[in-house]
Amino acid sequence: MPVTPVSPSRQRLPEWFKRSLPASGVSAESDAVVRKHGLVTVCEEAACPNRQECWSKKAVTFMLMGDECTRTCTFCDVKYSKSPKPLDAAEPGKVAAATAELGLRMVVVTSVNRDELADGGAAHFAATIAAIRQQSPGSLIEVLTPDFRGNEAAIDAVIAARPDVYNHNLETVARLYPQVRPQARYQRSLALLKRVKERGDGIWTKSGIMVGLGETDDEVRWLMDDLRAQGVGIMTIGQYLRPSLEHHDIIRFVTPEQFGRYEEWGKAAGFAHVAAGPYVRSSYFAEEVLAGAMTLGEAR
Repeated sequence: MPVTPVSPSRQRLPEWFKRSLPASGVSAESDAVVRKHGLVTVCEEAACPNRQECWSKKAVTFMLMGDECTRTCTFCDVKYSKSPKPLDAAEPGKVAAATAELGLRMVVVTSVNRDELADGGAAHFAATIAAIRQQSPGSLIEVLTPDFRGNEAAIDAVIAARPDVYNHNLETVARLYPQVRPQARYQRSLALLKRVKERGDGIWTKSGIMVGLGETDDEVRWLMDDLRAQGVGIMTIGQYLRPSLEHHDIIRFVTPEQFGRYEEWGKAAGFAHVAAGPYVRSSYFAEEVLAGAMTLGEAR
């Protein structure tokens, strides 16, 4: 397996990363509800730089099935475990209760990888969608799922639960999978997205990548073409930021101007919406991103 590039020191962030954030107290209500229900969020576990901003706007991404992952992606700050804790059967109801209590217009639900489970946790996703529909029927639901190791029955179970958006991230270009996502397969992820498009009539499909891991801009364009070939309608592109010195190195900082070009390329490729920028993450401003896609009324 290729050695993951790691340097012994942190790179200095470029000037365009400076921004003002809302006061931390503004996000207190979201924080309190998450704590009350004992939930896990990707905002915290993945050390997302947008947590304070999103929580101040009551935009929370819940992470199902615990805080331990069975995969060793080199970009990710979530803990690794060969044998994570058993699933909490009450978790779908807790997520639904928190969604209703916060009055979320759109809720994003993701998870760790649980490769030790026969269905990868697909039934848990479906139960969570059903619980949210029952307790908060007006909320839009986006799921960001693992690849379920290509298990078609698992994928179909999530499709059948009818989320509004089915998101599955490619994360990076095909060439870098052995370094960045050693247990994942690029073509397997494309096949999942294609299956959702073909079987999930009316469900928006979405995928995202990070840049700065060693990809070239030409490879980003080819990846866009691959996603469009599967009918994917929404794409996100953000800058990779290194969680620690043990994680994959930052190979480059992409400029705001280049992110602007990515958006232009995506529009030309036929995406309904491309959100690209240094701080963009897969679930960042998910409601606004979906609204931007829906204005075109295409690519479902």
